[in-house]
Amino acid sequence: MEPDAPRISLFYLLHNGGLNMRGLTKRLVSFMKAEDGPTAVEYAVMLALIVVVCIAAITTLGGNANSTFSLVGSNLKPPTGS
Repeated sequence: MEPDAPRISLFYLLHNGGLNMRGLTKRLVSFMKAEDGPTAVEYAVMLALIVVVCIAAITTLGGNANSTFSLVGSNLKPPTGS
């Protein structure tokens, strides 16, 4: 069994000249088997979901806070001078 080919990016595979077909195929297979890519994608999806939840919470709480402050402000009466 041959040792694993070094891990390199797909950009390098596509844009670096001088690679023979066998080396290109080995590196491409190694790139597809690497678990760094899927892990990064999973983290990106989790981050996107967290951002969506945060935006929804801030929007909801912002609207509730605005209506609460408006209600309190409308119920305040100016002080009577002595």
